[in-house]
Amino acid sequence: MKTTTKATAFYNVFERKGGPHKETTHYCPGCGHGNVHKMIAEAMDDLGINDKTVFVSPVGCSVFGYYYFDCGNFQAAHGRAPAVATGIKRANPDSVVISYQGDGDLAAIGTAETLHAANRGENITVFFVNNAIYGMTGGQMAPTTLIEQKTATTPRGRVESEHGNPIKMAEIISTLPAATYVERVAIGNSKHIMKARKAIRKALKNQVENRGYSFVEILSVCPTGWKMDSPDARDWLTDQMIEAFPLGVYKDESSEREDGWYRDVKPFVPAELNKYFGVNAEADVAPVDLKKDLFCKFAGFGGQGILTMGLFLAQIGMRADHNVSWIPAYGPEMRGGTANCSVNVSNKRIGTPLVERPNVMVAMNLPSLEMFEKDVVDGGVILVDSGIVDKTPDTDRLDVVMIPATEIADEVGTPKVANVVMLGAMIAATDAYSLDFVSETLKVVVKKKNLIDMNLAALQRGYDFVKNGS
Repeated sequence: MKTTTKATAFYNVFERKGGPHKETTHYCPGCGHGNVHKMIAEAMDDLGINDKTVFVSPVGCSVFGYYYFDCGNFQAAHGRAPAVATGIKRANPDSVVISYQGDGDLAAIGTAETLHAANRGENITVFFVNNAIYGMTGGQMAPTTLIEQKTATTPRGRVESEHGNPIKMAEIISTLPAATYVERVAIGNSKHIMKARKAIRKALKNQVENRGYSFVEILSVCPTGWKMDSPDARDWLTDQMIEAFPLGVYKDESSEREDGWYRDVKPFVPAELNKYFGVNAEADVAPVDLKKDLFCKFAGFGGQGILTMGLFLAQIGMRADHNVSWIPAYGPEMRGGTANCSVNVSNKRIGTPLVERPNVMVAMNLPSLEMFEKDVVDGGVILVDSGIVDKTPDTDRLDVVMIPATEIADEVGTPKVANVVMLGAMIAATDAYSLDFVSETLKVVVKKKNLIDMNLAALQRGYDFVKNGS
């Protein structure tokens, strides 16, 4: 006797799901997501990929995959699942990445991400559940809603002259040369389900074998959104949806894409990009030891060089062959508005460019100090331009450096190099790098050669202020 059990890719108990019933799914009666989930989980089991699969889901009913699949999970912003999946796959080439999306997500706000990921031939698998409606938010018209189909926003039915025609994603993606495998299947009768199971397994197998981008569109029912009972919804799918969205294989070059066809994209800085960053890849730079990871927040007014200071530190870290990230944030004003940036410099891989709990902070105006001081970790270093800010941070909790950076910069030649004074002070306060190494890096990255000496002088003054008090 054969015993059928739940796929191991599913959790036994759905602890992440709200409510008292942890043994059942939350999906509406007749919903196709349950069937699709089951087929994906069975394929994961068959291929033995549970431990290296990452499930990416955006806004919509798709997001609930997080409740059920016992694998890695990422929730993406609306429509951005292919972009997130691309990042995960490129950072972790041995992983198996699934982008699981609905029609209101993939074919509307996510159209650009979908097309460009396919056009690049990313080695990911996209499962597109098409129920011709916005199922989660009340049954509004979706890009795939059929002509004459009634929805919450088209009570008289979709009209071609007003709303356009339903978008056929499988047909569109099949025209892109880099796409490997494109098929449309359905969750209708048992014959449909058998073909859907094979397509889902093949799409995942292609990724495991590095054969490139696979896209499976799955026609599904939404009895609640369609305002039908489950049997009628299945009949409507079979009679109406399949006529509008013909089933079949639209492209299959799986056998032509030999193992390893997909170009493995490894993180690196090519020579062309080095020119942009100002770092010479051919330079003979000895390895530099980073005593501790730096999680930095630099903040001040726009025009004070806050973002440039962060870039300088990132470029120093790059030249030292450390992992770095830099991300800016600024107000709408080009000058005088608020500006800050987050910079990570680490011996380890960096999980996020955001810095919420900095261990180093530079504040070059009072609003920045008041906004970010509380976020600095206990014992962290905080440097304040005392010529502009008349408030001293908590010296009991933090290692505080009050330095008149703008005044020192003015003495050097221009207040515009106050950011470099601060950089020198930060290097001295953290002992992250030697002054000589930072100076040599600035010589490379400062674009205007007539300003190199002034920047070096500003760096030296900031460093000496911390080390020697002058």
